[in-house]
Amino acid sequence: MKKERKCGILLPVTSLPSKYGIGCFSKEAYEFIDFLADAGQSYWQVLPLGVTGYGDSPYQAFSTFAGNPYMVDLEELIEEGWLTEKECEKAEQGKDPEKIDYEKIYRSRLALLKKAFLRSDVSRRKEYRAFVRENAFWLEDFSFFMAMKLVNRGKSFIRWEDGLRLHKANAIAKYKKDPKLKSEMDCCKFVQYYFFRQWDRLKKYANEKGVRIIGDLPIYVAFDSADTWSHPELFQLDEKGYPIAVAGCPPDYFSQTGQLWGNPLYRWEDHRKSGYEWWMQRLEFAFRLFDVVRIDHFRGFDEYYSIPYGNPTAEFGHWEKGPGYDLFRTMKEKLGEKEIIAEDLGFLTPGVRKLVKKTGYPGMKILEFAFDSAEDNDYLPHNYDRNCVVYTGTHDNDTVLGWFSTLAKRDQQFTKDYLGIKNTKHIGWELIRLALASVSDTAVIPLQDYLELGSEARINTPSTLGNNWDWRMKKGSLTPPLAERIRKTCAMYGRCEKE
Repeated sequence: MKKERKCGILLPVTSLPSKYGIGCFSKEAYEFIDFLADAGQSYWQVLPLGVTGYGDSPYQAFSTFAGNPYMVDLEELIEEGWLTEKECEKAEQGKDPEKIDYEKIYRSRLALLKKAFLRSDVSRRKEYRAFVRENAFWLEDFSFFMAMKLVNRGKSFIRWEDGLRLHKANAIAKYKKDPKLKSEMDCCKFVQYYFFRQWDRLKKYANEKGVRIIGDLPIYVAFDSADTWSHPELFQLDEKGYPIAVAGCPPDYFSQTGQLWGNPLYRWEDHRKSGYEWWMQRLEFAFRLFDVVRIDHFRGFDEYYSIPYGNPTAEFGHWEKGPGYDLFRTMKEKLGEKEIIAEDLGFLTPGVRKLVKKTGYPGMKILEFAFDSAEDNDYLPHNYDRNCVVYTGTHDNDTVLGWFSTLAKRDQQFTKDYLGIKNTKHIGWELIRLALASVSDTAVIPLQDYLELGSEARINTPSTLGNNWDWRMKKGSLTPPLAERIRKTCAMYGRCEKE
């Protein structure tokens, strides 16, 4: 049977325009879904939805399960009568409608949510109590973790007193008796209830419109997270709770000292002995939230790079064997067949290629990686097979306009020759057409490329701090003519029906 060709758009939830400083599950999210449907799109791909910490990266969240409080739509809390419009408008949330001011959002949004919690009667609702009960396997530890971080002025759990740092039941029980701490925990549960209530409603709306959600699951969790703190036995930690080794990437063409991510590494043998219980919980939860899951850094399941803890760079790490296909065999046995995209970018060893092929999951192709005039590479469309997902770029790449402007002259010429064009005024659309025309079953395009935006709209520059994750779409960008143009282009290449 011929597999249907599909297309989608990549846009972080936080990049949506909205009334209060950051994209959230507001009416603008529903309007974006309407736009996707009008444009003939099958998918909306989002970035991880977790609680961001220092650096604001969704790939370094305080929990692999919890949702980002910033995404809770304040309008619903106003309708409930627990906040006023005046209070929300008065709170400082940043002045630039096209940039997120995380410092202001952090100071104002959490205070507003706390105010709404203190005025609410949500604990009387059966739906709320059911949510707390059904999610207790992660929510109880997470709410305690966040409450303790508040008490400790944001300090990493590794700097807490010994009993708490090592997740000792007697120390936790003692603190839970504190009414103030219990109130903070209940506030955290309140916020999570509204996050998932609103997300479930938004996802249902998308699915009813024929739009499926592609979510993003980082392979690793942050060291300073509820996951590491509450399950130290799952990670390579010493008896004091410190990492023995951490994750990263070795030196390469792009970085002479490699990338030091700092995430704790897994004790894969212990995971295997448990039947990958924690991973099954994590994956099952992800598939409750998303229709398709993109797993970041997929090569880490074949082999992962281990850097001794305390090293200032990633230069002196070594490769260790990961769980391989065993994890995915277990997942298929326990959860059934699931739709996964394997993020297999970067240097691919024979082992990684074999693993991706054995799982049957589509890998990723990035057009911005294709136009190295020095060699014929796997990212050029004539080398694709159908079982892959093609992108012009991802959240870690520049926009097409920004990328092309910084290419070496010979690579620019190769790009033009390959595309068969002389005029590069609309290079973004030319690359989009190339992606859509490819044999790849699925094509996903960052919204910035459809909008023909430059480097000012880049989401993230890896291995840099500051000015990342803060781009927001300008209000009014999603016009009917743009939706029509996208639909016509996608229909031309058999990725959606003509209107």
